[in-house]
Amino acid sequence: MKVLVIGPGGREHAIVRALSADPYVNEVHCAPGNAGIAQDVTTHAIDAQDPAAVVALARELGSDLVVVGPEAPLASGVSDALIAAQIPVFGPTQAAAQLEASKAFAKNVMAAAEVPTAMAHVATNREEAASALDDFGAPYVVKDDGLAAGKGVVVTGDRDEALEHAEACFAAGGTVVIEEFLDGPEVSLFVICDGKHAVPLAPAQDFKRIFDNDEGPNTGGMGAYSPLEWLPESFVDEVMDRVAYPTLREMEKRGTPFTGVLYCGLAITKRGIRVIEFNARFGDPETQAVLARLKTPLGGVLLAAAKGRLDDAEQLTWSAQTAVDVVIAAENYPDTPVKGAVISGLEAANGIDGVHVMHAGTSADAEGNIIVSGGRVLAVVGLGDGLAAARAAAYAGVAEISWDGAQSRTDIALKAERGEIAIANESK
Repeated sequence: MKVLVIGPGGREHAIVRALSADPYVNEVHCAPGNAGIAQDVTTHAIDAQDPAAVVALARELGSDLVVVGPEAPLASGVSDALIAAQIPVFGPTQAAAQLEASKAFAKNVMAAAEVPTAMAHVATNREEAASALDDFGAPYVVKDDGLAAGKGVVVTGDRDEALEHAEACFAAGGTVVIEEFLDGPEVSLFVICDGKHAVPLAPAQDFKRIFDNDEGPNTGGMGAYSPLEWLPESFVDEVMDRVAYPTLREMEKRGTPFTGVLYCGLAITKRGIRVIEFNARFGDPETQAVLARLKTPLGGVLLAAAKGRLDDAEQLTWSAQTAVDVVIAAENYPDTPVKGAVISGLEAANGIDGVHVMHAGTSADAEGNIIVSGGRVLAVVGLGDGLAAARAAAYAGVAEISWDGAQSRTDIALKAERGEIAIANESK
């Protein structure tokens, strides 16, 4: 099987790595990829958001499957174009991808499907936003309704800051969703879907804030780990029954069946499981940790989903090891990242037992050096027998890598390692 992966980031590098290890996949390509992906497979410099360009490349390569990684190509209709060209694609249509592209749309679907989620108001101007903020009170949760690469959410106790974020979204021509604050630990669950059937992957937890102790502004994610030993055994089954399947049925009912990854961002609150958000693709950086543990060949599962045959797919099996990934970001991220610095220590990090480095914001300069070209630059993945060993491996890799201004958190998965994550008694 020949597979074409669409996207430039760490999530795509993790997908490429997993597909390359699949004995049934004999050829992997990526477009546009990054410097790390280019070391592993052939990359192609196309516009990933141009449906015609993606179709042309898939035809040229004779691809048996196209896997669309990021949200932007999905929102621009890349999957629709591939479906029209009769090329199997793993990734939802433009209409189905509205689950991520519009938070208001997702709230509407959840309401119709009776999926438990935070109460919310959609605001289109300052007066509506101010009223909604006062209705819910602090902490204030304000979300840009559209795509914002994981950085469109502000959670703050400062009403002025919340209102300022809302006004910035209005000034850009958008609307906002203002929600009640959800207490309790957060969990990411990826659910592979074929429109009717669904298969959950292993749960993960990521870390959105830029600094240790969950301080500073939100980012696209500064690290993740999997599995989550502190979760109740019934957690995944409950999410499938109360969230994933009702959402799939509602999407099918609307004539927009969902094929691809339904990313369920969840909070485990005092009142039970609540959906924070849906995404329409693998999450980054959770994918780097989750796929590092997947033993089942990935290609066959994704192809089965693309062809609507997920009920015939192989049962998923997982490594008993724990995976932790730590993101190293550019100077000044998440504001305006400083680019161009030469990265050192990659070979040494990859040479550590149990460690591999996934590239995100990297490129190669004229001399062949790997340089910083984005905000989140690398994710260093450590595998080990338990959280302490996996964390030690990941941070040993981080210690080998350097460039001017590099920044990373030191506490990824630390509370879980110390047994400090608690789930409140639920009253649904």
